[in-house]
Amino acid sequence: MVDRTPEGELRYDTVSFLSDYGRTDEFVGVVHSVLHQLCPGVRIVDVSHDVPAFDVRAAGLTLARSVQYLAPGVVLAVVDPGVGTARRRIAVEVGDGASVLVGPDNGLLAPAVAMVGGASRAVVLTDTSHHLEAAGPLFDGRDVFAPVAARLCAGVPLEEFGEPIDPSALVPGLMGVSRVEDDGSIAAEVLWVDRFGNVQLNLGPDDLEPGTESVELRIAGVWHSARRAGSFSEVPPGGLGLVVDSYGMLAVVADRSSAAEELRVSSGDEVLVIAGDGTTGAGTTGAGTTGAGTRGAGTTTPVQLGRSGAPPAAGADVVTTGEGS
Repeated sequence: MVDRTPEGELRYDTVSFLSDYGRTDEFVGVVHSVLHQLCPGVRIVDVSHDVPAFDVRAAGLTLARSVQYLAPGVVLAVVDPGVGTARRRIAVEVGDGASVLVGPDNGLLAPAVAMVGGASRAVVLTDTSHHLEAAGPLFDGRDVFAPVAARLCAGVPLEEFGEPIDPSALVPGLMGVSRVEDDGSIAAEVLWVDRFGNVQLNLGPDDLEPGTESVELRIAGVWHSARRAGSFSEVPPGGLGLVVDSYGMLAVVADRSSAAEELRVSSGDEVLVIAGDGTTGAGTTGAGTTGAGTRGAGTTTPVQLGRSGAPPAAGADVVTTGEGS
């Protein structure tokens, strides 16, 4: 919920928290406690703390997938391999104040900001009066980002946290974009492998020709067949399906087993996709080596933080600019 203080300043009651802290150490609990001490009663939604350590790209994708479903409020995102360096610490307002994203200026926030239509304002968190005193500079999640998030919830206006900056000058996130090859095949990339082994590609359903019922997937020289399906249960035992997942992207799946293990792929691997009849090349080895796929498929495009009312081009990583937190 978003309301206003008696002075007319925006005030939030929810912090959505994403990090690569994991659950083994005390880091997540300490950040929760700082938030509660500085803004008693604030609600905290733990989006995920199992982002791979230091993986800003994976964190940016996780946040982009989530942001349109998060409650309005403050989004606290900390995956920060550059902590303690000169990289900037920022807060970015979206939706004319519907939400504020707080975190490092390293490309983590850009995909989510683009997903909800761009930034209204942004500041660098230079006013240290809103930070905690710290014995060292290596826990900004506790000492900088959490205090700022809590005080935003309590009604401190954005401009009091530091110097305003142009959102379009912030560090963009670099995301893979598929490309069509001369032979009509599509060079795609694995965006995400979830805990069930479903393999999300950087393709939307419109990237395939209408009426395509099956595809061949070439990964490190090995061909695999996948048939279009509407649900997991429609995938035959031992087979692979190509579905539109819950985020509107194409994903390779298996029924009650791991498609990622079958394909031997992980996030960032290249997948060549070509329409087929479900038999051509399946299970055969072409040029190249077997094993894991190749990282760096296709090209990359910067996802900027500036406000934009135009939807992204077909095949781009941002698939909607609808309302969100």
